Amino acid sequence: MNALDATKLAQTLSPGTDVAATELTASAGQHQSLIDTALNWLQSHLTLTWLVEQVSDYGPKLLYAIAVFIIGKWLAKFVTSAVIRGARKAKVDETLLGFLNNLIYMLLFTLVCVAAVQALGVDTTGLTAVLAATGFAVGFALQGSLGNLAAGVMLVFFKPFRVGDVVEIQSTVGTVVEIQICNTILLTLDNVRIIVPNSKVTDGTIKNYSAEPQRRIDLVVGCGYNDDLRAVKKVLQDILTEDARILSSPEPVVAVSELGDSSVNFVVRPWVSSHEYWATRFDLTERIKLAFDEHHFTIPFPSQDLFVHHPDAVAASATTLKAA
Repeated sequence: MNALDATKLAQTLSPGTDVAATELTASAGQHQSLIDTALNWLQSHLTLTWLVEQVSDYGPKLLYAIAVFIIGKWLAKFVTSAVIRGARKAKVDETLLGFLNNLIYMLLFTLVCVAAVQALGVDTTGLTAVLAATGFAVGFALQGSLGNLAAGVMLVFFKPFRVGDVVEIQSTVGTVVEIQICNTILLTLDNVRIIVPNSKVTDGTIKNYSAEPQRRIDLVVGCGYNDDLRAVKKVLQDILTEDARILSSPEPVVAVSELGDSSVNFVVRPWVSSHEYWATRFDLTERIKLAFDEHHFTIPFPSQDLFVHHPDAVAASATTLKAA
């Protein structure tokens, strides 16, 4: 709406609204004046000469900044890879390598971004202060993520487990695939990928099944009270002796542990290499069952006797006895 349109609108108003009409006309005139001023500035400054000057002033800086970013990013990847290769040749732990790879690249990439901004001619002194304030605010908002980062550093340096170990974390059993900056990745025995925040890892109990080279298999085997205990014990000992995976030291244990309600229970506790634990356990369970069948030993199991009471049948039986 220009001033003329506002004046016409004011003329159509009733005499009691003269003040409002005057204010409306003045406001429209001010808006029109601002628009005219902006158009005049654009016409006087936005010229081909001005565009050429801006391109000549900032074009080389922009191209230089782009080149710094692209080359710097490539160099960051190259330096990170070189450091990891050198560390791997020095036989640095693989768990630490994965963590360092992410950390070094993030630091170098941050420096590349600052250098690219500086190449544009931006004063990085003020930018550093802004980044520091922003970092403080973001850090306050992301306390949980920073806690995961700190926990990741603890996992890398204290090494409660390594990549490839079988562990139990937060009631989840799996193989450690990677320790990242904020998360630990597990692969379960049924091939499911589990991502656990590092803070949850350090806050709970960690069971490392691969930390020790040897593990003990604990089996409980029951036999009937009518079976010959010495014969049962000898059969169990022979099964352990015949398996080459069973270690002779520590010596395996076969002993009566309990006289149960319906069975005599033996504990069978052989030692094996950690990587052969499950295969040996499954084989022993199968061989013990087959040996019991072969020697006719009984394996008691819960049973119930059911008595069914029929009142009609009892009355008929009593009547028959009286008639006899």
